[in-house]
Amino acid sequence: MKNILITGGSGLVGKQLTFLLESKGYTVAWLSRKPQQQTYFLWDVEKKELDPKALEWADAVVHLAGEGVAEKRWTAARKQAILRSRTESTALLHAAIQQATNKPSTFISASAVGFYGFNTGTNLMEETSPSGDDFLAEVVLAWEKEVKKIQQLPVRCIILRVGIVLDANGGALGEMLKPPLAAPLGSGDQWMSWIHIEDLARMFVFALEKTPIQGIYNAVGPNPATNQELTQEAAMAKRKPYVGIGVPGFVLKVVLGEMAAMVLGGNRVSSQKIQKAGYAFEFPELKKALKSIFSN
Repeated sequence: MKNILITGGSGLVGKQLTFLLESKGYTVAWLSRKPQQQTYFLWDVEKKELDPKALEWADAVVHLAGEGVAEKRWTAARKQAILRSRTESTALLHAAIQQATNKPSTFISASAVGFYGFNTGTNLMEETSPSGDDFLAEVVLAWEKEVKKIQQLPVRCIILRVGIVLDANGGALGEMLKPPLAAPLGSGDQWMSWIHIEDLARMFVFALEKTPIQGIYNAVGPNPATNQELTQEAAMAKRKPYVGIGVPGFVLKVVLGEMAAMVLGGNRVSSQKIQKAGYAFEFPELKKALKSIFSN
């Protein structure tokens, strides 16, 4: 297995994964709507177009593409864009793989711990736990349903339900530490199942290389933290002022609308399945993870 095709390669996780794969000697190409400095093949999900040479070239596909769920307020049109960017891109990949003479042996798709619902309290969520019934849970269900069709081709499929990705260059930490004073959201008691971006990239490579594994795995660290714990530790690591008074929930609901449920709720998610499969975390502890992020 040498040639790896990535969708969403220009995103936060895609760039980290590309760097890691190339450092290990893999040849990486991105599926992109426009020319890239990175080796690329063209695709356009809206037009249902994909260069057929891409799937003939690829030994494996890593599917990361999808509209950001926290970038804009959730209007009806935005919610449709979030859903369709995931389901229609996966359906396009399914059709292309189905038609390919030399099919990739492995298909790895990102998913999300949003599968379990906005707020699962203190319950520890495992891969066999039921799905939620809110917007993001419905998106993830539809997304994973499309991925499972590829498994029938047959292609070895792995779904990684990604938690909150910690990285200095964007994502949750950037938003949490943007205000002049860092503060928890709402009560601060909601659980946040986080993962260091380097561990997430390494987990994708682990899934790629450990060929016996397939199916669904939670891509989270082994030690979830509450929103208050994560905010306070992040503020300390970045040497930013912290106040323990939470931003009131009603304020977040006014500012964010329906999207506020995503930050006021939380999930405590288990990483036991991926660890039992043999994955060893580089950053299992929050303090070590944050120190690594902000020292770099």
